[in-house]
Amino acid sequence: MPRQSVFDMDFNKVYAALVAKAEKKGRTRAEVDEVIRWLTGYVSVDILDGLSYGQFLLSAPAWNPRAELITGSVCGVKVEEIEDPMTQKMRQLDKLVDELAKGKPMEKVLR
Repeated sequence: MPRQSVFDMDFNKVYAALVAKAEKKGRTRAEVDEVIRWLTGYVSVDILDGLSYGQFLLSAPAWNPRAELITGSVCGVKVEEIEDPMTQKMRQLDKLVDELAKGKPMEKVLR
């Protein structure tokens, strides 16, 4: 069976994994939602039902221009060095949720 691209996965499945990562470390779904709103411009994640993760990234109403300040490694890859724009956006969100899960204050996570 061929592997499914993360971009083809249902957004709700990816979202559940992001929330689980944060909640395991004592953070909340509301904080993950705040990170998503800040980064993407989506007003609510509730309206994203039925989107693939790729569609979620491509359809973001207002990608935050301060996203370029997101630096560091995710899975051994430096976020700021990723050339593919969609992969970079995915990793930027991963990095923010990682920082949240590691206990970083929200004002630092949101730069």
